[in-house]
Amino acid sequence: MPNSTELILHSDSLHTAPTQLTKGQWMVLVAAFLGWLFDGFEIGLFPVVARPALQSMLGVGDAGVAKWMGNITACFLLGAAVGGFVFGWLGDRIGRIRAMSWSILVYSLFTAVGYFAQTPWHLAITRFVAALGMGGEWSLGVALVMECWPERWRPILAGLIGAAANLGMLLVSWLATVVHVTVESWRWLFLVGALPALLVFFIRLCVPESERWKRAVAKQITNPLREVFSSSMIKTTCLGIVFASIALIGTWGSIQWIPLWADQLTGGKIPGAKAVVQMASSFGAVVGCLIGPLLGGRIGRRPAYFFLCLASLLVCGFLFRWMHEYNSMFVYITFLAGLCTASFYGWFPLYLPELFPTRIRATGQGVCYNSGRIFAAFGAIASGSLVQFFNGSYARAGQVITLIYIVGLCVIWFAPETKGKPLPE
Repeated sequence: MPNSTELILHSDSLHTAPTQLTKGQWMVLVAAFLGWLFDGFEIGLFPVVARPALQSMLGVGDAGVAKWMGNITACFLLGAAVGGFVFGWLGDRIGRIRAMSWSILVYSLFTAVGYFAQTPWHLAITRFVAALGMGGEWSLGVALVMECWPERWRPILAGLIGAAANLGMLLVSWLATVVHVTVESWRWLFLVGALPALLVFFIRLCVPESERWKRAVAKQITNPLREVFSSSMIKTTCLGIVFASIALIGTWGSIQWIPLWADQLTGGKIPGAKAVVQMASSFGAVVGCLIGPLLGGRIGRRPAYFFLCLASLLVCGFLFRWMHEYNSMFVYITFLAGLCTASFYGWFPLYLPELFPTRIRATGQGVCYNSGRIFAAFGAIASGSLVQFFNGSYARAGQVITLIYIVGLCVIWFAPETKGKPLPE
């Protein structure tokens, strides 16, 4: 006889509303939420330590730091892209839970290895390997939660998914304000990054596998990666890649550089400045990630994406063109920039699962989101080159990179509208 969890999940697949949520569904949400939170902690770690770490290794000015920041960020994004492909594929083949456990182990343990780095290339290698796990965890957690919870909860859940990662970034920023990160004291933060490995025990012991995935793989043997790029799915996949690329280039090519910019504006004399602006950006991102999917649930997925691109273009334009000193206004505008540019990361968990059937959902999401990271890697390298070209000006580089949102204003209208439709089986 099926248990209560199976009955409720089966009823949801038939698009009937369950009367109450089960313990298994809550465990799924808790595990995924914590996985995303620690994912965000690992992502936010490097922008805080980057300038003092690179200065301690290189002893050069901001032009040299910017070059290595761009290269290491590119390695991180490429690693996340590869990890998204590999772990997304594993999630569709061996299950969401087993693949998620491995992804968390990879990103936590290899972040801690960064403690021992002696050269910038050591940091690049450890960030690449850690990013393999971070890239995989996102698509696996999204697929698991969206498949296990009732469909009417999707906009709220999407907001929680995006907010969790940014809460992690807020956490690392707060930690850096409590214990300042300087040229002499940046290594300890990498050791803290090993703590998420403990989450794996909870996941393996307490979190149930997606029943929707079990039923999908029982019906037929699939080749997820081949189907994602099949003639019937190629247009959808390419559009998803474009949407993710726009948001990720904007974030990694400009917003992630703001802590370095703040440190430059203060001449390094206010060590907490970089942590403060990252806290402001992360707090704004938490709010934005909640707003993005709720807006998509209210006015539609396409109009919401258009509005988010427009808001990001305007706010970033003001920040990088009109802010010339570190003060309270700089922090406030950074909050708004974080809110607008990160709202996409609440919109993606709402929209991307609606584009792919269950049997290839983790792979499809991973391909779209993490292909975006590949393009964002080139954006990060371009940002480093632009900072050098503009004689160490992070602001002028940001002015150029954030024009990418203009592309989003146009291409979103070629995508399907999925508001009010069930997840495809």
